Amino acid sequence: MTLNVLLTGFEPFDKDPLNPSWEVARALDGWRVAAPAGACTVRAVQLPCVFGDAIARLQQAIAQWQPTLVICLGLAGGRTEITPERVAINMDDARIPDNAGRQPVDTAVHSGGPAAYFSTLPIKAMVRDMRAQGVPAAVSNTAGTFVCNHIFYALMHHLATQGARAPAGAGAVRGGFIHVPALPALAALHPGMPSMALDTQVHGLQIAIATALALKGDVREVGGALH
Repeated sequence: MTLNVLLTGFEPFDKDPLNPSWEVARALDGWRVAAPAGACTVRAVQLPCVFGDAIARLQQAIAQWQPTLVICLGLAGGRTEITPERVAINMDDARIPDNAGRQPVDTAVHSGGPAAYFSTLPIKAMVRDMRAQGVPAAVSNTAGTFVCNHIFYALMHHLATQGARAPAGAGAVRGGFIHVPALPALAALHPGMPSMALDTQVHGLQIAIATALALKGDVREVGGALH
């Protein structure tokens, strides 16, 4: 039985013509990767950049594909590296409206939920392995307070409270969030914005996925920040 890795990306937002997170995700749709529990196939799903609606679509995709691993991607315009996120916080505080005009301020993602969830991906090992193959990467300690953090928190809350398990005895479903930089075509519309080629981002995610499937625990090495 083939296991699935669910990889999500967002639709374009804030009047941009594309969203690199979806371009990377759909480039990997159908990619097969070896894993200890058996071969895995990446299933790419686009999420709306809308508070609430994104959660509903994610939950539908999890129910449909019953993945062993879930990685949500989002754009971090201005970043120069692929950045696995360490923590999701229970807070929506939108600086700009989403694609449906919603702009929650100081609102919990899940009322009564814990203040935060940590990623269950081996984020430091993923960064280590991407760097080892020439892909710029770093651990990030903030996913912001827009729809990216919203879906990251919702994912971890779902996995923590629904007792999700992968098929074929692969164990508890693990998940997390990775921010990606702008693509050159998008950066060209925003002078001064750094970018990373699509091929490099796709290669980086292939490495990250393979590492996450191979390792359940993380490595212990420096990945913090001064600010």
